[in-house]
Amino acid sequence: MSTAFTPNVRLGRGSLTVTPICLGTMTFGEQVGQTEAHAILDRAIERGVNFIDTAEMYAVPARQETYGATETILGHWFSQRPGMRQRVVLASKVAGPSRGMPWVRQGAGMTAADIVASCEGSLKRLRTDVIDLYQIHWPERHVPAFGALYYDPKLEKSATPIHEQLEALQRLVKAGKVREIGLSNETPYGVHEFVRLAEQHGLPRVATVQNVYCLVSRALENGLDETLHRLGVSLLAYSPLGFGLLTGKYDATGTTGPDAPAEARIARYESVRKQRWGRAEALAAARRYNALARQHGMTPARMALAFCYTKWQVASTIIGVTSRAQLDENLDAWGATLAPELLAEIDRIRWELRDPAC
Repeated sequence: MSTAFTPNVRLGRGSLTVTPICLGTMTFGEQVGQTEAHAILDRAIERGVNFIDTAEMYAVPARQETYGATETILGHWFSQRPGMRQRVVLASKVAGPSRGMPWVRQGAGMTAADIVASCEGSLKRLRTDVIDLYQIHWPERHVPAFGALYYDPKLEKSATPIHEQLEALQRLVKAGKVREIGLSNETPYGVHEFVRLAEQHGLPRVATVQNVYCLVSRALENGLDETLHRLGVSLLAYSPLGFGLLTGKYDATGTTGPDAPAEARIARYESVRKQRWGRAEALAAARRYNALARQHGMTPARMALAFCYTKWQVASTIIGVTSRAQLDENLDAWGATLAPELLAEIDRIRWELRDPAC
């Protein structure tokens, strides 16, 4: 555990400086109880990580009984460790329109009042006066996300203009309840429009976009990466291990269904398997990458993490864990490099199989 991380990554054009690895917390309150969650948080801080990401809808997989549980666990952790809140860059998210989760958001839209009310709820659960980075978890617009492939204008039911969303976020920033804002699960159009309207009307400028990015889901490289680069917006890459597919845990069984390892989230929750990570094509691609890692003397997880850790597109990689040992393994992958010939082999697999979990 010799690796020491330094908060040297500036998020977008904003004021926040974070470590290149961020601790994701969506397992807290479902797979991970409060005691172990606090121990994981302590270890992350001990290792030098200063960046923590959560969301109002967590834990995941989302259930009404665990709505807000993750933020509550974090709030307890802050309350029990005086001064810790000042050491951490804290990110959370406001949920978009309901995706079969009426306990999170009612209706097809996400009004300004919804955004403000959600922020107030998060602040209370987190036991803090300010959220450093407040993100829109998924667009209010109807867009292909969470495994959907195509935009269909006939499904558009957008009820809240982006301008109105930005004005609500501005209220929170002016009130001192939010420092910077970000997006998640966004498209190139969405990022451009948020930045355009912010610059045109003097509203808060997006600092980050949190999107999936990993070996089996690289669609971000088909245009969104250029958008982020040219507009000065930082990528927070989530699911670098492809929801566990890129750890090798499913390789032996060849399935992400009920016969997969019992401790794995994807095997326990049907709703997750129905999304991108449960596709047979995603598992087949992951097994190819995992075999490639072993051929080059690396664990699958180490290669998958090194891929994200070393890509120019990524400002900070979000890792989600269920134990301190898993946290240490993910952090210890920092500094690993991938030889040019290995990167070429990775690209050959992508050329053949494309992005089955996009």
